[in-house]
Amino acid sequence: MDKRKFMQRALDLAQNGRYTARPNPCVGCVIVDPIANKILAEGFHKICGEDHAEIVALKNLVKIK
Repeated sequence: MDKRKFMQRALDLAQNGRYTARPNPCVGCVIVDPIANKILAEGFHKICGEDHAEIVALKNLVKIK
């Protein structure tokens, strides 16, 4: 997977919050292992007032490890 595909994945994830994240922006986050060139964790900002995409992805990363 290349950088463009990782970015596209983040944009695709962001769309999951399209109707529920307002007034916050729709954001997706992908945490990548650059050596293995694979996604380690991902997340998106689901609902205003809840964790943002980056926090969700970090929490998902901790669950994996």
